[in-house]
Amino acid sequence: MAFARIVGTGRYVPERCVTNAEFDRRYGRDIDGWLRENVGILTRHFAAPHELGSDLAVQAARKALERARLQAQELDLLIVATDTPDYISPATASVVQYKLGATRAGVFDVNNACAAFVTGLTIGAKYIATEPVRYRSALVVGTYAMSKYVNWDDYKTATLFADGAGAVVLQAAEAPGLLSSTMAADGQYHDYMGIYVGGTSQVPDTTNLDRKYLTIAKRFPPDLNATHWPQLVRQVCQEALAQVSDISRIYFTQINLNTIKQVMSELGLPLERTHWVMDKWGYTGSACVPMALDDHITQGKGPKPGDLVVFCASGGGHAMAAAAFRW
Repeated sequence: MAFARIVGTGRYVPERCVTNAEFDRRYGRDIDGWLRENVGILTRHFAAPHELGSDLAVQAARKALERARLQAQELDLLIVATDTPDYISPATASVVQYKLGATRAGVFDVNNACAAFVTGLTIGAKYIATEPVRYRSALVVGTYAMSKYVNWDDYKTATLFADGAGAVVLQAAEAPGLLSSTMAADGQYHDYMGIYVGGTSQVPDTTNLDRKYLTIAKRFPPDLNATHWPQLVRQVCQEALAQVSDISRIYFTQINLNTIKQVMSELGLPLERTHWVMDKWGYTGSACVPMALDDHITQGKGPKPGDLVVFCASGGGHAMAAAAFRW
């Protein structure tokens, strides 16, 4: 039996940095004070006009491959987690494969909003575990180019969302690896937040240009993540035959620092066992979990061999995913 272990991580943060103070001036209101108190965002980065989601993904992927000491041509599988694809079709993973030179890799996209990276990570690990002869290595990259879809006249969304990418390399191993995983959803929230254009149920772009923007149509219950994240974490720990207290490092969707602190308290875990990056990089959706992981590692505070590491994510839909790994 084969297992899949994380052997390399990488991230990419676009060059352009925008501070809260810039938004204060743009919108003529106290954006900085509200974001600091309620969300934890201080700055964020935006992709250049010519940078696509696939470009961000390639930059993060190259770093992850370098740290894994693997060539792109050696990859067997390439999964892109995103809800800001280059096109509706074909998959952005095909674009990334071409730009990266991963000519042997099978490719596909995963889109269950901001839960996509943890979902893709689990899928990649299970391909390796169930078909180790064919799949020995996989690259999973979350990429987010939401600035392309932000309505700049709407300060409530334009000030939250940002761009970036994070990647991990999985390889076959004789020991775990992936220990357990779970997914969940509550589809009643499907029309609360999203980019409601381009699909078969929507009017053409040319007749309703407002639908091209990211829209928060309804307000999510404020305790939605604080309620579900502890449940997901406890479930993957139980299925991994571990206690929550055994978790050495845990990484959450970087949507709200207050929620992360609340969940850590609910789980009885010290804050030192998690890490956040929304303060400097804003909300980067499907990229934020691997970006937080990589940033923690590069600071020398990330997982150590043998550590129990948990990933927990949620996004529009309301889609959720969690996974437990032995580092």
